[in-house]
Amino acid sequence: MKENAGNPLHLTSLNHVSLLCRSIEESMNFYHKVLGFIPIRRPESFNFDGAWLFGHGIGIHLLRAPEPEKLPKKTAINPKDNHISFQCESMEAVEKKLEDMEIEYVRALVEEGGIQVDQLFFHDPDGFMIEICNCDSLPVVPIVGEMARSCSIVKLHQMVQPQPQSQIHQVVHP
Repeated sequence: MKENAGNPLHLTSLNHVSLLCRSIEESMNFYHKVLGFIPIRRPESFNFDGAWLFGHGIGIHLLRAPEPEKLPKKTAINPKDNHISFQCESMEAVEKKLEDMEIEYVRALVEEGGIQVDQLFFHDPDGFMIEICNCDSLPVVPIVGEMARSCSIVKLHQMVQPQPQSQIHQVVHP
């Protein structure tokens, strides 16, 4: 194996996120109907309850919690909590869909160097935080040494010098 200081483990991509849940069926329904993940086959040799879903280039592995009643119950939506984020094509379409499905969410706005990023945060059935954003407009600027990149592709023409402060605006929607 060739030594690679910038990628010492030779990683290629995120494969899956594994989540403990109270109800496999309820969580599968949420990830399928709300986020568009499709159920896929998982190894039959597993001797524990679970389900695998795939979409948007990653897997979601749902595991039935051994003691579901002991899973923490989150009520407040806190954008600073652990979460997974998905890039979307239309924030307006996402917000309308969440409202139509009566899913409570929090809207946030990040402003950095003249760029605005919209974010919507909501919980899955077990309280795990989901973010939907248009974060691709915010360049990824390494602290040292490398060229700026957007979240998905190189956009050298959009390189922006980071401003010293970013602003976050937050609005709760029931």
